[in-house]
Amino acid sequence: MLLARLVLLAALLPMTALAQRETTREALSRFEETLAMRLEDGAFVAKDLTPAIVVSVTPTFEESRAWYPTEALATLVRVFGAASLRSCEACMAPRLYVEEGKLEQFTTSLGTAEITRLDEMSRGSASPARTAIWLDETAEGVSLRIIDLKNSRIVLAENFDPRLTEPARTRRNFSLARELDRRARADSLTHTFIDVTMYPGQHVSLDWAEQWGDTNANLSGVSVSLFDPVLGVGASYYRVVPRALNIMVGAKVLLSVPTAVVTGISGQPQQLIDPLLTAVFMVRVPIGTSNYGVTLSASTNGRIGVGFSLMNLSWMPFLP
Repeated sequence: MLLARLVLLAALLPMTALAQRETTREALSRFEETLAMRLEDGAFVAKDLTPAIVVSVTPTFEESRAWYPTEALATLVRVFGAASLRSCEACMAPRLYVEEGKLEQFTTSLGTAEITRLDEMSRGSASPARTAIWLDETAEGVSLRIIDLKNSRIVLAENFDPRLTEPARTRRNFSLARELDRRARADSLTHTFIDVTMYPGQHVSLDWAEQWGDTNANLSGVSVSLFDPVLGVGASYYRVVPRALNIMVGAKVLLSVPTAVVTGISGQPQQLIDPLLTAVFMVRVPIGTSNYGVTLSASTNGRIGVGFSLMNLSWMPFLP
C-alpha cells in the first residue's frame, strides 16, 4: 500500500509542476494584455516610465527556476520594448562597495538610492533610469511593482492571475466599502429601471428612483410609461426585501396624458385610451448581481404580465 501511494505521488508531482507553470504563463499573459491596454488608453505614458531598470524577476518554485526569469523578461520586452529596459544583474546578489577608508557589503533588498547608484555605475552615457521594475512569481500568478526612482513614488503595484480574480475581488471590496460608507452617511442613490412585461398583458415604463432611509430599503421617484397607460407620468414607490433575494415590491400611480389633455379641452371627464389614473403594482426579482431582473406587473386596467427589468444601465448617456 505504501509503495502504491509513493508511485501515485511521483506520478502527480510532474502534473502539479506543469499546472503551476501554466498558471504562471497565463498570469504573464494577463499582465502583458493589461499593461498594453493601459498604455494604449493613456493610463500610463511609456516615455514617463522608461528607461526602466529590471530589478527582480524571481521565481517562486523550483520547477520554474530555469525558465521564469527569461519568460518574464521577454514579456517586459514585448510591453516596453528592448531599447527601454535594462537588466540589473547585481541587484539580487550581495553588493560590495569599496571606497577610500570605507568597505560596504549589502545583502538586503535594495532601496531606490542603491538602485540609482547601480544604474549610474552600469549605464555609461545613456540616460538615467526613470523607474525600477519587480516582476516576481507568486503561488497564484505574478506580482508587479513599478517604482519611480526620482521620488520613490509607487507607479503601479498589482498582482496578476490567469482569471484576474484578485483585481476583481479588490474592485468588489472597494465598491462594498464605498456603499457601506454611503449608507452610513444616509446619502441617497439614484436608480434607473426599464420595465417591460409582455405576457399575457403588457406594461412598458421607465423609472428614476432615489434609494433612501436608515437601511436604504426604500425607493421612490418618478415614472414614465409608454404602454399601460399609453404615455403616462406619475410617481412610484418600492420596498426592498434583502432577506428575500433583494426583491423589490411596490407600485406606481400614473396619469394618462392623452386622457388628461382631452378632459382639459372638453371640460368634462373623458377616457381616450386609458383611464385618467392607473395604478400598477410591481415586483422585481434581481438576477444575481447583474443589471437584469424578472418583473411581474398588475395594473388596475386589468393587465397582468411577466417580463424583465433593465436596472441601472449606462447605454443611455442622458440617464442618471
